[in-house]
Amino acid sequence: MKLCKSLALFCSALLLVFYISGCQALPGSKDAHMTYQIRKPGGNGLALKDEESSQTAYEVSKPLVKDITMNDEYVCQIRAIQHIEIRSLEKGYLQNVLVDEGQSVHQGQLLFQIKPSVYQADVQKSEAEVELSKIELQNNQALVEKDIISPSEAAMSAAKLAKVEAELDLAKTHLGFTEIRAPFDGLIGRFGDIRLGSLLEENQLLTTLSDMHQLWVYFNVPESQYLEYMKNRQKGASQYVQLELANKEIYPEPGTIETIQSDFSSTSGNIAFRARFSNPHALLRYGQTGKILWPKKVKEAVIVPQKSTFEVLDKRFVFVVDKSGVIHEREIKVANEEPNVYIVSSGIAPDEMYLLERQNKLDKGDKISFKLIEPKAAIESLKLYAE
Repeated sequence: MKLCKSLALFCSALLLVFYISGCQALPGSKDAHMTYQIRKPGGNGLALKDEESSQTAYEVSKPLVKDITMNDEYVCQIRAIQHIEIRSLEKGYLQNVLVDEGQSVHQGQLLFQIKPSVYQADVQKSEAEVELSKIELQNNQALVEKDIISPSEAAMSAAKLAKVEAELDLAKTHLGFTEIRAPFDGLIGRFGDIRLGSLLEENQLLTTLSDMHQLWVYFNVPESQYLEYMKNRQKGASQYVQLELANKEIYPEPGTIETIQSDFSSTSGNIAFRARFSNPHALLRYGQTGKILWPKKVKEAVIVPQKSTFEVLDKRFVFVVDKSGVIHEREIKVANEEPNVYIVSSGIAPDEMYLLERQNKLDKGDKISFKLIEPKAAIESLKLYAE
C-alpha cells in the first residue's frame, strides 16, 4: 500500500516537470511566441489603447472669439458719508436710554438723558443772581439821578448784571447738554460701555450714528488699472461700477466713481478709489464688505470652457489637438473667470483645436479621431452642462 502511494506521488511530480518544461518552449518555436505575448501584456495594452483612440471620435472645438464686457473685481469696504460718535458732554448719572442699537432716528430726537438735578440748580442760582443784579442796577441808577452816588458805580452794577447773565446762559447750556439728541437722521450703532444708571464721565462714548441714505465705497486699484482709467476718462468712458454683496448677488443700485486718493500705497502699490452708492432701502450698513465690479470692454476675447482645462501645480492646461489628431499639452494664461468659461490671454490661438472635455485615458502624444464642434455651439452647451 505504501509502495502504491509512493508511485502515485512520483508520477504526479513527473507530470508537473513535463508541464513546466512544455511552457518554456524554444524561442524560435510557435509556442514560444505565444508564451511571449502572454508574459508581455504591456505591448498588447498600448496597442489596444491606440486602437480604441482611433475608433472613438472625440469632440474638439476652437476658442470662441468675440467682443465682450467683463468685470474687474476689487474687494471693497462700505462707509457712511456721515458717521459720528455720540459722546456725553457732561458728567452725571445716565437717567434715560430712549433708543436701541440699530434703531432709526430722526434729527433732534432725544437719545439719552443725564440726571439734570445739579445743572437745574445751577440755572436757578444764576437766575436769582441776575434778578439781584437787576435790582441793584435800578437802585444805583436812581441814586445817580439824585447825585447821591457817582455814575461809575451804576456802570459797575451794569457790568455785574452782564456777567451774571452770561453765567446764566452758561448754566442753561450745561443743562441742555444733559439731553443728548440726534444731530441728523440715521441709524444708532453699538452702545459703548454704558447702562441705565451708569455714572458717565465727560466725553464718554455712548454710541455711534450713521446716515445710511448715501454711502461711500472704498476699493484699491493697481497702478496699471489706474492708468487705464485715467486714459479712458479723458475719452468720456463710463464712471459707473457695480457692487457684489457677500451672498454673490448684485446690488441693484449702480455706483459712481467720485474721487481718487492722492497717493499710492508704498506697501501694496495700489491707490484707493471712492464710489458713491444710494441706499434707498437701507440694505447696506456701515462696515459691510463686498466686491466692486468694474466693467471693461475687451475686443476679440478668446474664450474656452472651464471643463476643457485642468490644473497642475497651480498652472492651467488644455489639450490642443493638431490637424493629424495628435494631442499636445498646452499651458494657458487665464485673464478672467466667468461662469463656466475662462477668458484666455495666451496659450492657445483662435484657429487651434482643443479637446472639448478632458478624458483621463488620454494623454499628450496620443493620436485620436475627432469631431469638430462649432465654437458657439460648444459654449452654448455649457448652460445645459451647468444645469
